[in-house]
Parts: sequence; structure tokens; C-alpha cells
Amino acid sequence: MSVTAHFGVANHGQRATLNRSIIKGNSEMNPSLSGVLFGLAAFASWGLLPAYWKQMQAAVPFEILCHRIVWSCVFVFAILCFQKRGKEVTRILKSPGQLKGLMLSGSLIALNWFVYIWAVNSDRVVETSLGYYINPMINVLLGFALLGERFTRLQCISVGFAITGVIYSLLAYGALPLFGLTLAVTFAFYGYCRKRIQVSPMSGLFMETLILMIPALGYILFLMGTGRSLFLKDIGLSLWMVGAGVVTSLPLLWFAAAARRLKLSTIGILQYLAPSIAFVLGVFVYQEPFSIHSLVTFGFIWAGVFLYTLEFVKHRHPHEAGRGAL
Repeated sequence: MSVTAHFGVANHGQRATLNRSIIKGNSEMNPSLSGVLFGLAAFASWGLLPAYWKQMQAAVPFEILCHRIVWSCVFVFAILCFQKRGKEVTRILKSPGQLKGLMLSGSLIALNWFVYIWAVNSDRVVETSLGYYINPMINVLLGFALLGERFTRLQCISVGFAITGVIYSLLAYGALPLFGLTLAVTFAFYGYCRKRIQVSPMSGLFMETLILMIPALGYILFLMGTGRSLFLKDIGLSLWMVGAGVVTSLPLLWFAAAARRLKLSTIGILQYLAPSIAFVLGVFVYQEPFSIHSLVTFGFIWAGVFLYTLEFVKHRHPHEAGRGAL
């Protein structure tokens, strides 16, 4: 082989290697980019939920909750059928321990949903955002109390800031932000229960809503039978109610897709998009009261969030990133 031919083959091999590297680099980049987009879609959807519940103010919060349960069950069932994941549900049905756990977690998420809808339609959107800002810090307290986890120094300080904000609100207004605290605590306990049950988010949500579906459907039929429901009478309201299943399930799909592609630290930062959007809606769109005392309360909460996020990024655990995967 001539020298020219030799270098030609070498150059060809180098170009092929370079092309493979570029393709490989692109394939590694795309999952991260798509993961961010999925994450943004999920958390932005959760942040915009107050605007959705506001469309159903003609109905009482408990009726909205029951429709959310029923239509979420229907929509998630359709997704599981499309993805051919019936075996997951069968395994859960054969496990009494998981069924009992999902009964408890289902009750917790139903309470969380009810309080959230009630708060939004009572013009307390800003308070709901406070609840989801402090939720990660409630998780830290639960980890300490129930799992024997130790606080880091920054976690201690972040929790201290959150508690200070709540105490300041109590002193300034003479009352605790009960909507926000209830949302934070119920969601934290829900996460704790789901962590112990170890089932996928979608199949778990299906079983939770399936367990609650009979009483929820019974209440809807009771209201319709007594003429106290606008469902099927007001077409617009009826469509909003049916759509509650979609706005509950789709963000969960997007979140699971993001969790498979992103580091846990990235998810931990993106999660604050939801309460931030809700805060903006409450203050600037729905013109809810936001006094200097509210600013001080949120100032403490935001300081805690900043320190918590800083600690989270410094001591992230990449092996946990798959927990939210489908």
C-alpha cells in the first residue's frame, strides 16, 4: 500500500471516528435537553393549575375533587392500556401490603387535592405557593423524625428560616397559614408513603384513584340525582371537570420522563418553578393581598429555599434520580 493510500485510509478512519463521536455527543445531549423540556412542562403545568381550578368556581370544591379522582382514574387507565402495563396493576392487586399502603397514600393525596382546590377557589393562591415552597424542608424533617436521617448544617439553617417565616406570619396575622402548612405536610407524608410502597407513579396513581373512585362516583351521582350538580347541564363546566383527569395525569408523565433523563439536582431546582408560577398568578393576576408582612414571611421562606437548594446541589445523590420514573 502506498503512503498516500495509507494516509487516505487513516484519514477516512479518523473522519469516521469523529462522525461517531459527534453522533454520540448529540445523542448524549438530546436526552438532557428533552429532560429539561419535560421538566419545564411538568412543573409549569402544576404551577398553572390554579388557573384551571378557577374555571370551576361554580361547583363546590368537594365535587371538583370527586371529578378529579374519577376522570384521573379513567385517563390513567387509558394510558396504562396504551402502554400495555397491565401486569404492573396485577402485581399490585396481588400484594395486600401495597394495596394497604396505596389506600393510605390515596387518602393523603385526596386530602391534598381537596385543600388545594379549596384554597385556590377561596382566593388563597399565594398561600398555596408558600406550602409548596416549604414542602422540601418538611421532607427533611420527616427524614429526620421517621428515617433517622441527619441534618446537614445548611439543612438546619434552611428549616430554621422556614419555621421563622411561619412564626412571623402567626405573630403578624394572629393565625397560621393553615392552607399552606396542610399542603406541605400532606404532600410530604404522601411522598414518604409512596417511597415505602415502591410502585411506579402511574400505576400507583391508578390504584389510588381506583380505590377512591367508588365513593367519589357515588357522591357525583348523588349530587346529580338531587339536582345540585351542574355536570352535564353546563357543557363548559362539564368539559373542565372531565379535563381534570388530563391535567392531573399528563404532568406526571412529563415528570417521569424528565426524571429518567436528568440529574436529581436539576429536578430539585426545577421543582420551584411550580410555586413560583402560582405566586405570580396569585399576586399579579388574581390581585390577592400581599402586604409587607407577607413579604417578610416569604423572604424567610425564600432564604430557606435558597439554602436548601444550595445544599441539595452540593450533596446530590444521582442514584436517587430514577425514583420518579415510570
